[in-house]
Order: sequence, then C-alpha cells, then structure tokens
Amino acid sequence: VGICKEEMAQKKKNAILVDGVILNGPIMDSKAGEKFVEEAFKVIMEEVIQKADDVTQKVCEWRAPETLKQILDLEMRDTGESHQKLLQLCQDVIQYSVKTSHPRFFNQLYAGIDYYSLVARFITEALNPSVYTYEVSPVFLLVEEAVIKKMIEFVGWEEGDGIFNPGGSVSNMYAMNLARYKFCPEIKEKGLSGLPRLVLFTSEECHYSMKKAAAFLGIGTENVYFIKTDERGKMIPEELEKQVQRARKEGSAPFLVCATAGTTVLGAFDPLDKIADICEKHGLWLHVDASWGGSALISRKHRRLLHGIHRADSVAWNPHKMLLAGIQCCALLVKDNSGLLKKCYSAKAAYLFQQDKFYDVSYDTGDKSIQCSRRPDAFKFWLMWKALGTTGLEERVNRALALARYLVEEIKKREGFQLLLEPEYANVCFWYIPPSLRQMEDGPEFWQKLHQVAPIIKERMMKKGSMMLGYQPHQGKVNFFRQVVISPHVSREDMDFLLDEIELLAKDL
Repeated sequence: VGICKEEMAQKKKNAILVDGVILNGPIMDSKAGEKFVEEAFKVIMEEVIQKADDVTQKVCEWRAPETLKQILDLEMRDTGESHQKLLQLCQDVIQYSVKTSHPRFFNQLYAGIDYYSLVARFITEALNPSVYTYEVSPVFLLVEEAVIKKMIEFVGWEEGDGIFNPGGSVSNMYAMNLARYKFCPEIKEKGLSGLPRLVLFTSEECHYSMKKAAAFLGIGTENVYFIKTDERGKMIPEELEKQVQRARKEGSAPFLVCATAGTTVLGAFDPLDKIADICEKHGLWLHVDASWGGSALISRKHRRLLHGIHRADSVAWNPHKMLLAGIQCCALLVKDNSGLLKKCYSAKAAYLFQQDKFYDVSYDTGDKSIQCSRRPDAFKFWLMWKALGTTGLEERVNRALALARYLVEEIKKREGFQLLLEPEYANVCFWYIPPSLRQMEDGPEFWQKLHQVAPIIKERMMKKGSMMLGYQPHQGKVNFFRQVVISPHVSREDMDFLLDEIELLAKDL
C-alpha cells in the first residue's frame, strides 16, 4: 500500500496537464477490464455455447417490445454502470435473444453453431483488424487470398479474383456495378449522364437485393426485367431470350443477366448452361447469385445442381449459410483476373496505398473494395475448413439435404400436411391443413381460411419458445411454411418434433 501511495504521489508530481487533462499513464483500468472479459466469457460459455444443442432450452423467450425495453434498461447515463450490472445485462441480452444455434431454429437461411468459426470470430474481434493493406493485416490478407483461390477452384475456373463483402446483397450490388463498368468503363469518371438506358434481367424468384442494387446504382427498378419462372421456380430460358430481344427493339442497352442458384423461398436452381448460352449470344455479363446454393459445390453428390456455373462471369457465395461459417461470411468471385475489380473500384488513396512501400504492394487489396474498413470474414471460413477439411464440409451439405428428404417423406405420410412441390435443395415448403378445413371444398373460402393458419401457429410457437419456422405467401399461393435444414446439430428427432409440434399447436384451429 505504501509503495502504491508513493507511485501515485510521484505521478501527481510529474503530471503533465493539457487543457486540464492529465496525460501521464493510461486512463483505462486494464485489470478491471480483463476481469470483466473473463467473467463475461464465462457467461457466454455457460449460457450460449454449452446450451447450443440442448433441445430442452427455448428457442426464444418472447417478450413484447415495450416489455423488453423495460427489462433491458436501455437508457445510457452520464455515469457508467457497475461490472455486476453489466454482467446482468449480458445475461439478459442472451436470455431474450433468439437462439439461432438451437437445433429447432429453422426460420432463416442460416442456423447452428460451428465452434471453429466461433473461435475465429473471438480472435478477430480481439485483434480488431481491418483488411485493406498488408502492413496492418498481413495474416488475414493472405488467408482471404487462399480462401478465394479455393472457392474459385470449386466454381470451376482456372483463375479469377474476388473479395469478401458484408452480405450477399452487397455481393450482388458489386457484381451489377462491375458488369456495368465492363459494359461502359467511362461511367466511373463521367457518371450516368449520356448513357443509354441500361437494362438487366433476372428471375421473378430472384433475391430482392437485385431491385435494391438497381435503385442504389441509379439504374432504376423499372429497368430490371423479371423473367418468368416455371412451376418449380426456375427461370425459363426462352422467356429470357424474348425479353433480351424486346429490350433491344426498345432501344435499350442490355448488359447483365443475374441467375439464381438456390432461390430464397423455393430453393430453385436456374438452368445455368442454357442461360449462359443466351448471355454468350448477346454479349451479356452472367452473374450467378449462389449466396444460398453455392455451398452445394462442396458436395460431389449435389454439385450437379449448379451445372454450368463455371460459365458465369461472377458468383456470389455465402459460406455463412449452409456451411455455418458465422454471419457474415460472403464472397464475390470474379472470373476476370486482369484486375477488373480494382479498376472498377479503386480510388488510389495515397495515405493507404502508397506505391513506394518496402514490400510487394500487390498484397494491398483494399482498393478492390467499396469499403475502407473491412472485417476479416474469410478467417472464419478458413479456420473451419482447416478443422473439418473438405470432406467435413461436404458431410454437412449431404446430411442437411438428406434430412430435408426425410422430412418430405414424413410430410407425405401425415394427414393434414401438403407439400407445395418436391424440393431439390434444403427448402421444404408445405401447408398444414387443420382438421376443421380438411372436409372443406377447394375454393376461395378454403384458401382464405388456410391463409390464416400459418400466422397463428407461428405466434403460438414463438410464445411457447418451442421452435421457429418461417412462413410466407408467394406467387399467388396463400401462407405456407418454409422449413430450412442447415445445422449439423439437427437430427431426425427434430424433424419428427417439428411435425408433431405443428399438429399440437393447431389442434383447435
């Protein structure tokens, strides 16, 4: 104690003040901070990681927004809270958040927990890097390069380029802008004025990010031509050909076709080979949004779903979905290896990308990005891939699709369950028809009543916390459930539970 008092007295004696602020020594209490991190990690371990595969836990602890606001004590105050209060807040955040790692979370196109990618996230969050130059992020730039190279191999290209982005929506926007730059490079300097009316084509089942990207880039949503799909949700190539010819007759300038490999709702895969033929014929950039379906490339059994993808000019692929790399982990891959990405996006910031550095500046890849600060998302995928190997990743894909097939066969056996269509991927879409509607004649009144069933069941499962399952209307069809199998924690028993639980929750409807 005496020594501490002496040190404090010495610091005060030697204090340097600027604008009334003492500049000697650090302002942060490192020991207290380390203690808080240690205790918070214990909470994370006990309440999140150790309970991740426990089906006796709730998927969510539902509270209405106004109630939750009171529980969480969201107000920020002039003085900081105690460590105990902060730890309690951590507990509350975990308790009232949706457990996306729960085996019965089927609500989105991501789910589950991978322990290796989670550790990778802990590391990158602790190191807090930004991936733009080799000097500040040497390891993560090399990791990203290695991962992109391997993903390019699975697409089937001999060479290529790429970059990780914050989401498949951003990857699609990158691709749209890149295709436009390839079509008219002068747009980078001169802007939109003087350009012809640019038109792009995509499936009516495409992801909504295509419309958002067209709006954001100034192309305009009216210049997105949506191509009809067949009964399975696949783009009809003959309809694409008609629309391209229509655009040319109108005097417009077609420049891009976006095909989808794994649509959001039905899990449909567009016929890439036939679409590529049309793109080659008309000189159009072919982008494949494989954000959801791209992971099937890892499986020797299921990669046929993406037959022809090697003919694409660009591909969006999200390992954070089927492969569990953790949100967010999304790559845009580009066949062109001549530096097109960099030419399109570079701004040559002299304070970051100096050309007279002491190392090979080709490793400073940040000028390929529209971001400056950028997360090392590839590291999660890399560490997981190193841990599991390609065969381990392949097993995840094969098991997920096998479980989906099991669920389909069980749906066919049960009275009251009706498939929309035979799925080819992990999306299983079906109606549940409660007993009161089973003898009702097919007609407008029947469908109107059936439309109300799924939302009621969803409300009941959320408030009970037993599972989470998405529903939606789609292309003229009334509300139906969309069950998605992803997590390796999911078992056959969970498939049986899902059907049993729907019957239980709807028995009085």
